[in-house]
Amino acid sequence: MDIKGNSLYQEMQAMIGQTRLQSTEMPQPQQVQEAAGSASEFSTMLKGALEGVNDMQMQSKDLQRAFEMGDKSVSLADVMVSKEKAGIAFEATVQVRNKVLEAYKQVMNMPV
Repeated sequence: MDIKGNSLYQEMQAMIGQTRLQSTEMPQPQQVQEAAGSASEFSTMLKGALEGVNDMQMQSKDLQRAFEMGDKSVSLADVMVSKEKAGIAFEATVQVRNKVLEAYKQVMNMPV
């Protein structure tokens, strides 16, 4: 699971810049299709990232349960590392969400 909040934020800023440049032009059918394509790519990427975070959390939960049940193949260190990875991934997801909301608010406050 690799969430790069800064690169996502930079891509969003670039999209905002492109929107500002194109706001005076009427969109051509090809531009509309490209925008729809990038939106679906973004939603696919976001869905994959969220599924990755969920998988990490589920794996951490499974390791914790196995350790609590006395599985000798799972050490406390494995459980703690897994929990920390899941926690960091979740925190990164929250930070990306905050940046996306901030960018959305900026876009909504743009004059038309």
